[in-house]
Amino acid sequence: QVQLVESGGGSVQSGGSLRLSCVASGYTYSRYSMGWFRQAPEKEREGVAGICSDGSTNYADSVKGRFTISRDNAKNILYLQMNSLTPEDTAMYYCASSRTEWNWRFLLGVGPYNYWGQGTQVTVSS
Repeated sequence: QVQLVESGGGSVQSGGSLRLSCVASGYTYSRYSMGWFRQAPEKEREGVAGICSDGSTNYADSVKGRFTISRDNAKNILYLQMNSLTPEDTAMYYCASSRTEWNWRFLLGVGPYNYWGQGTQVTVSS
């Protein structure tokens, strides 16, 4: 049974940092593309960052230079380091995994992903 469990969310002031983690279990994590998404109230879910098994990455324009996605294949953990946070980053953040490998160009869309975590809330105050 595939499980994705996020952690690391919380409340921070504008300009602060957080690191999100997603522990994957129940499948061969290292082979597949992974991503981070977020959804603010009354807004659609949007792709934040994605990473291929070889480490290739893709980022939304709104987070480039501030967020970094990484993966530890030995520990089955996906990370999202978030720096210089602004109130516009406030959302529920979700970890997602594909069950195949995708080109990095496709990783910000929901289509490649088969499994989703329950989410972790990030709140940034001004």
